[in-house]
Formats: sequence, structure tokens, C-alpha cells
Amino acid sequence: MPTAAKKTKKSSAKNEAGDIQKLRIKVSAYEYKVLDASVKQIVDTAIRYDGQVLGPIPLPTEIKKYTVNRSSFIDKNSREQFEMRVHKRLIDILNPSPKIVESLTNLNLPSGVNIDVKMI
Repeated sequence: MPTAAKKTKKSSAKNEAGDIQKLRIKVSAYEYKVLDASVKQIVDTAIRYDGQVLGPIPLPTEIKKYTVNRSSFIDKNSREQFEMRVHKRLIDILNPSPKIVESLTNLNLPSGVNIDVKMI
């Protein structure tokens, strides 16, 4: 049992020594103009409170394609294709202060913009 106690002390000492904390924000939307405007708003908010920002990094666009019959009875071979494009951006904020986190939670973003926030 003494070895287990030593391991926990080392790991906690390592975290206190100066690990860099990241706030990873993944933003996605169907329209790229709305997405870019909201990303700019997030980056400006982080910079206002002296945060170090990495990004925005554009991630690959996810394309969902759907094929549908044009009619239900006649012309079964005639079909329409629809697609939905989901644009994504990734933003990293290094060593976020409590002011940055608070201001990001109070941020008003347009509808249709999805945000995932993780602490790393």
C-alpha cells in the first residue's frame, strides 16, 4: 500500500508543477457565415480577457446525403438527392482564467450554432 500512496503524490505534484490547461471549444453549424461570425465573437471575448487563443482550426465538413424517390408510384427510377453540410471549427484557449470561462458562458450566439466545451 505505501507504493500506491507514492504514486498519487507524484501525479498530484505533476499537475501542480505547471501542466497547461486547455479549454477546447468545438463549434459547428449548417451555414459557414453564421459559424465564422460566432467563432470571431468567441475569439474576441477570449482575447479581451488576455487569453492565449489557438485557432480557429477548420475541421472537415461533414456531408450527409439523402436519396429520395421523386414519386411514390410511377417513375421509380427517378430520384432526387439532398445533402446537409455541417461546417466545424476548433478553438483552443490555453490557461483560461475564471473571467474567460464566465464571459464565454454568458455569450449570446445565433441559433443553429452548436458548441461543445471540454477542459483538457
